Formats: sequence, structure tokens, C-alpha cells
Amino acid sequence: MATLYVRNVPRNLYEALRQRARARRRSIAAEVLALLEENIPTAAELKARKEFVQRLERKVPYKRPCPQERA
Repeated sequence: MATLYVRNVPRNLYEALRQRARARRRSIAAEVLALLEENIPTAAELKARKEFVQRLERKVPYKRPCPQERA
């Protein structure tokens, strides 16, 4: 597993992170890891999303509205 070091974190951001971690009963490192997992998709997740959208498009093709329909 890789190690990540972050420098020069603004004080207010660090305090918000610390409070968030405390509220969830986690260490700051565990909270940062949870935030990264929740917000940064992996290649596998991106592929799954793309496949999901492609399946949706096959079921319900997108029909571009005519200019008269937008009004």
C-alpha cells in the first residue's frame, strides 16, 4: 500500500477534517482515506459507470428536444 504525505494544509481545512474524523470516531488518516475512497473513482469504478450508462442508453435512447419544445 502506498503512503501519502500532505504538506501545507490550511489550518481551517485541517480543523474541519479533525472535527469530521472525531465525529465519526476515526483517526485523521482514516478519515482522509475514507474521503478519498468516497470521492475518487478507480479505473474499475469508471469502467462500471461507463458500462451502466451504455446499458441505460440502449434501453432509453436520448432524444434531443426540438427548439419549440424547450419553450
